[in-house]
Amino acid sequence: MHLITAYITFLLRSTNQHGVHSPFVYNLVTRCFYDKKKYPAYEILKQYRKSLLKDKRTILIKDFGAGSRVFKSDKREVSKMAKSAGISPKRARLLNRLVNYLEVDRALELGTSLGLGTAAMAAGNKVKITTIEGCPETAAVAGEKFRGFGLNNIQLKVARFELFLKESANSKAQIPNSSFTQTENGQPTTENPQPTLLRSSSHGQATNNSELLTHNFDLLYIDGNHQKEATLTYFEKLLPTIHNNSVMIFDDIHWSKGMEEAWEEIKAHPEVRVTIDTFQWGLVFFRREQEKEHFVIRV
Repeated sequence: MHLITAYITFLLRSTNQHGVHSPFVYNLVTRCFYDKKKYPAYEILKQYRKSLLKDKRTILIKDFGAGSRVFKSDKREVSKMAKSAGISPKRARLLNRLVNYLEVDRALELGTSLGLGTAAMAAGNKVKITTIEGCPETAAVAGEKFRGFGLNNIQLKVARFELFLKESANSKAQIPNSSFTQTENGQPTTENPQPTLLRSSSHGQATNNSELLTHNFDLLYIDGNHQKEATLTYFEKLLPTIHNNSVMIFDDIHWSKGMEEAWEEIKAHPEVRVTIDTFQWGLVFFRREQEKEHFVIRV
């Protein structure tokens, strides 16, 4: 019921490019949001999704977030997960265009799931992606798909978001511009031809998470724990990793009243300059040269 009410409110408040007076947002909407061209990457995304829809394996889910509104059991079929959860084909194409339009070089994703959003960012784009998934079996499926589709610009890590961010903040082993990747046995290697599955140590030791301190991200896609407190924590923890032209994308900002409250607090943050509510996503920009403005855009 909440989502229905929220969507009606969104429709009443939303506009298209004709209601936008910011040149930056107007160009983003007209040249990216409403871009109707068909790009080669779209076929990769279509085949990636199709491979998941054909996958009849059953995996055991560890859910550290708000839970599922569809599934009642922790044992779930991959094909059914792909059908009912994750980014839609339309949103996947939009995310692919966003990475290209904003010339994203480095991206961070919290919430890999089956990798539909990750693949959307990676396919056909010159971007290096670090993606974090809390559930080992879900991450294993995503890693397998990344390898199968040759998406070698993805580094996949298994960790609870809170632990990953804590380790990153506490990490002493900062290796700027290093190509080293730490494997599960702790031995470093410079060979990384395939997407890497890295597990966070259960003993709280840092597992090569220092890039959160030594690099800024151009795009941060937060699609995991859909709860107010967790969302606000991720926002605050990740603020040191942004730069003037970074964008944060929060998924399911109207999931619940709590998520809507989190979205309002993020909008009010002094570092935030421009936000765009597309109902499913909330986009946050930090462009200091702009006046603080909030937009509600239909996509």
